[in-house]
Amino acid sequence: MAQRKTGDGRTVVDGPATMTPSEAFVETLVANGVTDIFGIMGSAFMDAMDIFAPAGIRLVPVVHEQGAAHMADGYARVSGRHGVVIGQNGPGISNCVTAIAAAYWAHSPVVIVTPEAGTMGMGLGGFQEANQLPMFQEFTKYQAHVNNPRRMAELTGRAFDRAMSEIGPTQLNIPRDFFYGEIETEIPDPQRLDRGPGGDQSLNEAAELLAAAEFPVIISGGGVVMADGVEECKALAERLGAPVVNSYLHNDSFPASHPQWCGPLGYQGSKAAMKLISQADVVVALGSRLGPFGTLPQHGMDYWPKNAKIIQIDADHKMLGLVKKITVGICGDAKAAAAALTQRLAGRTLACDATREQRAATTKAEKDAWEAELTAWTHETDPFSLDMIAEQEQEEGGWLHPRQVLRELEKAMPPHVMVSTDIGNINSVANSYLRFEEPRSFLAPMSFGNCGYALPTVIGAKAAAPDRPAIAYAGDGAWGMSMGEIMTSVRHDIPVTAVVFHNRQWGAEKKNQVDFYNRRFVAGELENESFAGIARAMGADGVVVDKLEDVGPALRKAVDAQMNGGRTTVIEVMCTRELGDPFRRDALSKPVRFLPKYQDYV
Repeated sequence: MAQRKTGDGRTVVDGPATMTPSEAFVETLVANGVTDIFGIMGSAFMDAMDIFAPAGIRLVPVVHEQGAAHMADGYARVSGRHGVVIGQNGPGISNCVTAIAAAYWAHSPVVIVTPEAGTMGMGLGGFQEANQLPMFQEFTKYQAHVNNPRRMAELTGRAFDRAMSEIGPTQLNIPRDFFYGEIETEIPDPQRLDRGPGGDQSLNEAAELLAAAEFPVIISGGGVVMADGVEECKALAERLGAPVVNSYLHNDSFPASHPQWCGPLGYQGSKAAMKLISQADVVVALGSRLGPFGTLPQHGMDYWPKNAKIIQIDADHKMLGLVKKITVGICGDAKAAAAALTQRLAGRTLACDATREQRAATTKAEKDAWEAELTAWTHETDPFSLDMIAEQEQEEGGWLHPRQVLRELEKAMPPHVMVSTDIGNINSVANSYLRFEEPRSFLAPMSFGNCGYALPTVIGAKAAAPDRPAIAYAGDGAWGMSMGEIMTSVRHDIPVTAVVFHNRQWGAEKKNQVDFYNRRFVAGELENESFAGIARAMGADGVVVDKLEDVGPALRKAVDAQMNGGRTTVIEVMCTRELGDPFRRDALSKPVRFLPKYQDYV
């Protein structure tokens, strides 16, 4: 039987051969470079699982399948390769829906393999039966259903190809009885799309706009990271002398040490970035869909430049002009498009050349002012936060201001770090303090905004890049949803560090009760046992930090234990109940009551 070598040195069957559908499935995984799968074992795919090991595939058993899909997301985002998740048909699969939705909005090439009830039992209401395709139809770019065992390799390969070409999750649905039998089949070679920079006409139009621009600004988005295009973005920015702002939650899309970096837009972003883009006459949205949550007013500023000409570059033509009105839309790869624009501007005299030094001085001044403001911004000053600070000063124990904690964590970050953040008030404030030097370093739940994201995602990232430090941020509410995956980290030697902000509340939603409901708190309070103690019970190290001077040393020690001792650590930081700005002030309205018994609830 002929065999061929894969890129990672494994072998796969070459040419038509007789095999079982399970063998065809596993050989196609090998052809696509799969070495890690996240999930919980199940009888529905056990025949294929039985041969994972000789194929060079590790199944990482998790605590909960939602965690498995988040791990696959983190794995994919850090590695640039597929992340793969699998589970038992029915409940094992339905547990993955939330995490696949998060991967969808992160444009993450996750393949979810969904073994299904057997074909002879479908429609009879059997054990663990479910119609699994509709569950994921809104959150996948492509769904393959194996309707005949002889198509196993074909459809498996297509699911992997489409995840990369469509830049998002795909589903491979397999009736459980279709893993068995004897078929004649061929393992397909992976197909990868060469995107290119976009059309000549749109690139030429964009170059002319940039040549005439006096204050161009570049938004470096997630597409820059996915295209490995940071260097090309830098080259374009340096040719223009343009400030570069990160799109929302893509703080790793441009190096923070670069003099033209200005920080992120959007919720809890950089005032410097917002003030600079507000002056732009031409904006290059490079690899960004310009999502509504990443361009909304913040810090009291409606900063989006109303009269600027907008050049939007995105690999998905459906995103062009979808959210913001644009002047030129380029359907192309962010890396290739940036290089093509730089080439078109080479050797030309640009309108912005004359003001390069002046604009550099303006950029530096805005950045310096924002850094000084962040350093001085030790705590929140709204009436509720001041009340909470005063109240907790009367309590026993140390309670730290979240902003001071985030600043100390920023200072203690190791090189090459990967950071994941959960959803929540303190985690959102962290957006102002997270800076990176290299891409594929920042992982957040993006537009889906689900809790329980940070820990499993960073475990998947660590599995993909074991030589990089991996740190998760979570509030105590979100932490409760995923902390069981500490056992996955310990059991399977995937060491990570988690920072849990213990402030005993669901902070993001509680802020709405402060602003709109006269501090009538319903279901927002959390009284917790020690998360450090729970971590120790699960086999990890646990540390409680209640002094500001201990924050940085605790993080450094935990990272050292992770990288040199293979230890997972949970750092529990005792924080005040002060709260940063809400997600969106326009998302709620002041309450109105008509019935007499509710008149006081306004």
